[in-house]
Amino acid sequence: QVQLVESGGGLVQPGGSLRLSCAASESITSINTMGWYRKILGKEREMVAMTVSITEDEDKTIYDASVKGRFTISRDSAKNTVHLQMNSLKPEDTAIYYCYAVRRGYDYWGQGTQVTVSL
Repeated sequence: QVQLVESGGGLVQPGGSLRLSCAASESITSINTMGWYRKILGKEREMVAMTVSITEDEDKTIYDASVKGRFTISRDSAKNTVHLQMNSLKPEDTAIYYCYAVRRGYDYWGQGTQVTVSL
């Protein structure tokens, strides 16, 4: 069983930046898919960004259209961590952000971290 722990959420002004981190309990080289979802109040949970291992040296990244060009997902295999760099944040980015992983056909979720974008 993979445990995922998010950190880095908080309150930021519009136009600001935050970096979320997701620490996995085991080597992420064994985890094919990792990513971030968010739950906006009153809406369904939605995919924000995803990274899928194609080969040992190549990952495919996918972004929701609403964050493309502003958010960047990256893996740090040495620290078993996935990051989500969020720039040019907007009030509509306010949500609980969840780390997500798929390993050997099983889904794993973190507990979530709150991101609030407001003056």
